[in-house]
Amino acid sequence: MVRQDPDPHPRTPVTAGRFGAAPGTTGTTAAYDAGNPSRGGRRRLSRIAAPAATASSKGFHMATAVLFVCHANLCRSPMAEYTARRLLAGWPVTVASAGTDAVAGLAMHPFAARIAAEMGADPAGFRSRRLAPEHLNHAALVLTATRRQRSVCTALAPAALHRTFTLRQFGRLIAAVEPPVQEHADPLRAAVAAAALARGRLQPALGDADDLRDPLTGTPDDFRHCAREIERCLRPLAALIGTAG
Repeated sequence: MVRQDPDPHPRTPVTAGRFGAAPGTTGTTAAYDAGNPSRGGRRRLSRIAAPAATASSKGFHMATAVLFVCHANLCRSPMAEYTARRLLAGWPVTVASAGTDAVAGLAMHPFAARIAAEMGADPAGFRSRRLAPEHLNHAALVLTATRRQRSVCTALAPAALHRTFTLRQFGRLIAAVEPPVQEHADPLRAAVAAAALARGRLQPALGDADDLRDPLTGTPDDFRHCAREIERCLRPLAALIGTAG
């Protein structure tokens, strides 16, 4: 059996934020809701601006791809992949997932597959894949389940540093960005640039608050809590892309 990341999160009261909390998550909730990146009261940053071209980016179009990374590519990253496909439907954004320690070719965890099916997706054809540097190099945004996996990603592809975040971290940062006043030709890349700027301005989260707990050994309800936390982290991105695009 592959080793999973320990992630002891305390139970924490949750407050609905600007983009709202997921249904059924008011009051004291499961550990997945700790450090809710959508909670209110955070200082807003300046409005999103289109990133300027650099010597390395001039004449090069970064693929509009979002890559989700977890440990085994069986639970968290597949659920994030299918959630993002649903939230970003209609936008020219591709979504994929991989695992830092994945065994290639495995089907999704049955509880995660059930949640994907409840979203209206067909997870029957899903197969796990092990993370490779080319996956990171071809992604405009890399979102990992934990800080350890974020470190693995940036070690494999150092050039991806400024576009690699944990899922919770990115949700927290992007929720603090004011929506744009005008459309952008590349709203995903603009959103990533805004999150990178916010990372340098906001205080980092304490402890493991930016990590997403692995539900592998849990119940179907644990998987649903995890899926709701994933969606809560991704809704600010979907809203920002919808406004910027």
